[in-house]
Amino acid sequence: MKKNILLYILILLAIFAVFIFQNKKPADDNKKTVVFWTLQLGTFDKYINNIITEFENQNPDIKIKWVDIPYSEGEKRTLAAILTDNPPDLINLTPDFSLMLAQKNALYTIDKEYLENYLPSLLEILKYNDNYFGIPFYATSAITLYNKNLISQNPHKQLPKTYEDLFNLKLSADSKYYITMLNLSENDTLLKLLNKYNINTPESLESEKSIKLFNELKRIYQQKLIPLESLTQTHRDSLEKYMSGQIAFLITGANFLNMIKENAPDVYKSTGMLPQLTGDTGCYDYSLMNFAVPKKAANPKEAVKFAIFLTNKDNQLEFAQLTPILPVNKYALANEYFKDNSKQFKTDSEYLTYLLSSDKTPEVKARMISAIQLNKIQPPLKNIKNKKDLNTLSANYIQDILINNAPVQETLKKFAKDWQEL
Repeated sequence: MKKNILLYILILLAIFAVFIFQNKKPADDNKKTVVFWTLQLGTFDKYINNIITEFENQNPDIKIKWVDIPYSEGEKRTLAAILTDNPPDLINLTPDFSLMLAQKNALYTIDKEYLENYLPSLLEILKYNDNYFGIPFYATSAITLYNKNLISQNPHKQLPKTYEDLFNLKLSADSKYYITMLNLSENDTLLKLLNKYNINTPESLESEKSIKLFNELKRIYQQKLIPLESLTQTHRDSLEKYMSGQIAFLITGANFLNMIKENAPDVYKSTGMLPQLTGDTGCYDYSLMNFAVPKKAANPKEAVKFAIFLTNKDNQLEFAQLTPILPVNKYALANEYFKDNSKQFKTDSEYLTYLLSSDKTPEVKARMISAIQLNKIQPPLKNIKNKKDLNTLSANYIQDILINNAPVQETLKKFAKDWQEL
């Protein structure tokens, strides 16, 4: 009898133990998991995984699940995910696409207190209805490269600082190269050029200044100072033409210097450098990548916390040393890696002159010139809905003016009307 009772007790204890084991939550169940998406950053897996490990060690209640997706699928997959009730918590996006989501009330609003360490000028592009919809990730700002060998064939009194300077350069009749290639139908290239002249509204599009600028574009196109493919090909094609000695000036990112060095060493050796060409505002444009938090994110506060950690001074500096990007963290940008602190300069112009004449390598010059340009950037085009439609409009109208020889003033009037309707 005693043996039966003992056996019965043991069976009950075993059943109880199994029940407890099956219903016991794993240790990680007490953690909040932040699902984190990036755009084609898999080659930096060691850097990102180290940051994740460090963050998780400092925040034992948070787990980061990193997913890297192809750049070409970013918008499509993000849109599909946001339409569900279980989107990622933190997504690497472009400001234009983030803006579209913000306009649809699909993004979490970022409190201004979290954004104090970023360059204030960069934050404006992440603002809609006085609310911030994103956190800056990294930036780039194009520079101007030029082929000294080509320039020597047509000596110029002064190298260009503005687009007007560039358009007014003279080429001899037997020149076998073009001044530049502008990619006027690619994305928002034309809109950025116009914005450097404060031509950024339907009203300003019809101004005398705008008409004059479009007439200049028409002239250099008709005189074949730029390739006819300027309206059909991309920036990558412009780079190929520069490397093959077909164009004298190339406005491009510092990241392409290595490609020129590897694929066209002779052109690289003869390459000079200038700041990015400006319009009459004297300001520079830039490109930005950012993080956004979907409104339906399960852990928005933890996502913001991780994004702030990922873009702190030390992590930004390390990332910039791995790839030619510019930090958006103002303390990282002030590091000597981006700024020559050995001398004091009264103005940015004086500092740029010093950089251009120094014996620094082209890569160092490009990095420092790009960094200083972020101190004087052109305010972005006013945030509007249907930005992609505006890009399409600008491409269609510049093609009509240059290819079909449409009258400039009349065409700009139509362009302004269509822009107004957007």
